[in-house]
Amino acid sequence: MDGKALIKRARAGDKDAFSQLYLQYKDSLYRYAYYKLRSAEDAKDAVSACITQAYMGIASIRDERAFSAWLFRILYRECCAIIRRKTGLEFVEIDENAHLLPDTSYIRTELSEALDSLSAEERDLVLLSAVAGYNSREIGAMLGKNPATVRTKLARALGKMRQFLE
Repeated sequence: MDGKALIKRARAGDKDAFSQLYLQYKDSLYRYAYYKLRSAEDAKDAVSACITQAYMGIASIRDERAFSAWLFRILYRECCAIIRRKTGLEFVEIDENAHLLPDTSYIRTELSEALDSLSAEERDLVLLSAVAGYNSREIGAMLGKNPATVRTKLARALGKMRQFLE
């Protein structure tokens, strides 16, 4: 079944349709949250909160084509909320699940450092584009920005990463 039909069914209260939508998006949601938050546990929490909010609010979607942007906008806000909560903490949390984190090979470490060299806005643009796979029009809709502005800022951010990696 195609995505638009699933969204229509989910809007009508079909739990199975929403479950199928979740299965379609869960990996890209988690990847985005993981790279934004840098913590497996925080990423799981963000995705869980996002899915709960999406389930509760899916009836409000007017256009099925906007579902993906709407879903990632919820995740983006949840990630920002987690970051705000964590920046208020003054203790270092020991990650008991460090052995469960994705492989941290040399390339991933270099890319992670390159991402860290970007501003928060630039990092969001790169993650939404490269990790989540959205185009400038979709990212613009999520973040309330003009697609041309998104393309310009994304090109600059990628250029900064390229310089960092050279």
